[in-house]
Parts: sequence; C-alpha cells; structure tokens
Amino acid sequence: MFKLFALSPKKVSRSQIIFWFSLSLTFSLIYSLLALQQAFSSDYLVDSDARQHVFWMQRFLEPGLFADDLIADYHQSVAPVGYATLYQIMAGFGIHPLVFNKLVPTILGVITTGYCFGIGLELLPLPIAGFTASLLLNQNLWTTYTLISGTPRAFVYPIVLAFLYYLLRRSLFPCLGAIALLGVFYPQYVLICAGILILQMGDWQGGRWRLSGNRRDYWLGGLGLAVAILVLLPYTVQSNEFGPAIAASVARQLPEFMPEGRTPFFDENPWEFWLFGKRSSFLGGLSLPPLLYLGLLLPILWCYPSRFRLVKQVTRGVAILPEMVITAGVTFILAHIFLFRLHLPIRYTTHSLRIVMALASAIAFVVGVDALVYWARVTSHRFRRYFAWAVTAVLGMILIFYPCFVSFPFTRYKQGQYPSLYEFLAQQPQPSLIASLDEEANNLPTFSQQPVLVSEMYAIPYHVGYYNQIRQRAIDLIQAQYSPDLSQVQQFIQRYGVTFFLVHRAAFTPDYIAGSNWLMQYPPAKAAITQLQAGINPALSQVIQPCRVFETDALMVLDAQCIMNQKL
Repeated sequence: MFKLFALSPKKVSRSQIIFWFSLSLTFSLIYSLLALQQAFSSDYLVDSDARQHVFWMQRFLEPGLFADDLIADYHQSVAPVGYATLYQIMAGFGIHPLVFNKLVPTILGVITTGYCFGIGLELLPLPIAGFTASLLLNQNLWTTYTLISGTPRAFVYPIVLAFLYYLLRRSLFPCLGAIALLGVFYPQYVLICAGILILQMGDWQGGRWRLSGNRRDYWLGGLGLAVAILVLLPYTVQSNEFGPAIAASVARQLPEFMPEGRTPFFDENPWEFWLFGKRSSFLGGLSLPPLLYLGLLLPILWCYPSRFRLVKQVTRGVAILPEMVITAGVTFILAHIFLFRLHLPIRYTTHSLRIVMALASAIAFVVGVDALVYWARVTSHRFRRYFAWAVTAVLGMILIFYPCFVSFPFTRYKQGQYPSLYEFLAQQPQPSLIASLDEEANNLPTFSQQPVLVSEMYAIPYHVGYYNQIRQRAIDLIQAQYSPDLSQVQQFIQRYGVTFFLVHRAAFTPDYIAGSNWLMQYPPAKAAITQLQAGINPALSQVIQPCRVFETDALMVLDAQCIMNQKL
C-alpha cells in the first residue's frame, strides 16, 4: 500500500482507481448503514429538523391533512421547489416522506463520496488522494447533523461538489446543470457558485489575481453566472405570503434572537458573534475531526517542494480552494449587511469550509505521508526509519478508525415517548387543533398528523407575516391557560377553534414556566408565575376532572367543547 503514496500520477492504473473508488464507496455505505440502523430502530423516531421540514409533506399522501393550518402552509411555502418535488415524487411511488427522509442521507452520502473522490483526483492525480478526501469529508459529515437530517441543506454537499468537479474539468453543461439544481434545492448557496465562477475567469500569477487569457473561462463563467441569475430571479421578484423577512433593527429588540432565545443570534460578546456563534459567526458549528486540521499545513508544505515531492504533482486546479474560502467570506459579509434577507451568514461559511478543509487536508495528508515513507526508505539511521514508519502507521490508523473513538454517526433523532397519545389524537376527526405549551407539541404534527396552534419548534421568527401570528398565538395561549377567568379560556377556544388542550401535570407550577426559555420570551409568562406564586389557581386547572378525555403518566388531553360547557 505504501507504494501507492509515492506513485507518479503518470503510472496510475485504472485498476488502482477502481480499487480506491470502491473502497471510498464502501466506507460511505458503512457509515450510512450505521445511521440507518438508528433510524429504523423503533417506531415514532424522527429527525429533529424533519419535524419542521418534512411533517407537512404527509399532505402528499393525504391531501386533507393540515387543512388551513398556518404552520403547515408556512413550511410548505418556504420549502425549496426541488426539495419538495423530490419528496412528492417519492410519495407518488408510495414511499412515506418520513421514511424517505431516513433513506435520503444514504443516497446523498454516496453521491457526495463519488464527486469528492473525483475532485481529489483532479487536484492531486493519485487515487489515494481521492479516497482520503472522500473519507475525511464523510467522517466530518456523519459527525454533524447536516447530512443525516435529509433537509435542504443536506443537498448542498453532493450538488456543490458536482459543480466543483465539472468546473475543474471544464464540462460546460453538467456545470450549468449543477448550478440550476442547487437553485431549486438550496438557492442561497448559488451565490457561492457565482463568486467562484467570477474568480475562475482569472488566474493567480505572482500572488496576484489577473484576468484569464482563455476564452473558454469567459464562456463558462458568463454562462454560469447567467444560469445563477435565472435561478435566483424568482426569489427576488416573488414575495412570500408570510414575508417580509424581519429587519435586523427589529430582531435586535426581540428576546427570541438573544442568547437564551428560541433563535439565538445577537450576542454582546464579539468573539461569539463573529467567530463562534451558532448562527452569526464565521466558524460557528464547524466541528472538524483532528485530521481535517492538516489542511492548514498545506501552504507550508507548498513552500518546500524539495522535501515534499508530491507538491509538484498538485494541479493548478487547487486554486479553487482559496477561491471558495474568499467567496464564502464575501457572502458571509453580504449576509450580515442584508441580514436575514440572505438568511443566516453561517450557512455560507460552514458548508464551504468543510469541503475546503477535507480536500486540503487530503492533499496535505498524502503529501506528508509520502515524504515520511520516502525518508524512511533513504535514511540509514534505524531509529529515524522506525519513527517515520510509526508516524505513518498512526496517521493511517487515525484516518481509518477515527469513528470508533467518537459518537458516530451523530444523529438527532427524536423518540416519541407517548405512542398511545399519538394514536388517540390520530383517531380524531381531521383537523383537530391542539393547543399546548408543552414541548410534546413539537411532535404532534409528525406523529399524530394533527395541527397544533403553536409550539417552540414552529416559532420561527424570520418572516414577519408568519411570526407575528405565531407570537400572538403563544401570548394568547399563555394568558388563557393561566387565567383564573374561565370566560377568557372559552373566548380563546372560540377565537382559534381549538379542539383539545394538551397540558402537562406540572403545567400549573411556577417552575414549569420558569424552566422553559421559550415561554419566558413572552411577557404573560412572568405574570403567570407571579399569579401561581400568589396561590391564584388557573381556571383551566379546575376543569381537568370533568373534561379530561385522555391521559398518560405526564400529560392530559382536555376536550375544548367540554370546557365551553363548564361554569365556575
């Protein structure tokens, strides 16, 4: 195997490429099978983000579900057309959207592996480089919740890698197709492709970027930019019925965007805000396996071609890596300037840096190991020879066995804890609107196919037209649930057409409210705590006995029509 590190690209055989490519696909499938084992390990198991992005797609199988439901309508309206269409096609073949959501990461992982392997060969024409790049990227993706989610951002990696591969090979129509495909699956990332195309119309000479003298670069860049504009144009001229996007000045005043809020974004600590924050920063969420930091050494290895012989074999296409970083930085800044209109700044950097670091680290790994092997062979000093072989072996073991030492694959599957509750609600007439402040409300649309009035999961504050309604629903529900006046509860039921209340047995205690950061965002929550501490009993707590129609050890379902008939 060590010979493969030192082979000249001119001597690479087709069989070697097939071997390393097959091995790359094998690891990808092994990783995905580990995830599938978790995904189908029990009933009522769903990816956390699928509860937002996929639950409404059950309409594809039963069109009557979630009729006139604000939450379902909103999530359907913001779903990228390609993403929704793919799930709809699969539903047409009888594959349930929630089942397909668990299967699609395997498909995306294999496609990602194939293109990453191809790019590795384009940058350093050795099969081991393609294998290392695909393995490192796979390990990174399966230790984050991006690919496993099966949500629109999971499609970034196979499509962007396809774009980079065809761009490096100067394959015009496949490259344009990748841009168009990205536009219907994850449109904001088309800006990254556009930036790379602009930089590709030039060349780096003497440390400076100059316009290319190759007409083919202009044709590819110009047509690529034209396609990018065409796919983004509908998003600029069409207005979302739940828009507009919230203004940064307004968001700064809402607790929802503070560090303890539902969608933490703004932070007074500049290090958190610009470098490590969850949504606002350049590096936040970029958790990398140890070997992916080898990419930082690539510029150093580049300066010593006499010691690191394979550096000379790295192609000019490697310039696409710094170009991607530059483009990610520019779009990151633009996303802050036009805050929330280009969605979240971190989305432009995290995905880009994962790809860049995997490719750069693969090149650095192969170049460095080749130098170690060569040094071990030519040195006459026995200790140095053993040391070189030992370091090589350790690096190889880390590369292959890293997943054995971490939580792998990393998933965010949520297990439904109340199957009997979901079955009870699923048997009720459609639609039955459920009002609840409990976190279990996050699961009900997915597991019971019934709409909820509001819940933390669906309280997404980016679009004013949507969130103003959600915020008002949350405020009204808190006031009704803790009001000592039964008539206020009854007015609330009439206003929203509530069918059931779902309440936790501890819901009428101050600690229950204070323990929820989501509830504490709303002014009535503090008033409710004060009221409970003063010993004032909510009216809803006094009608539990006559109106309870279902219960578990922790939750109770109250019939709204029964509450309407009560008098205190």
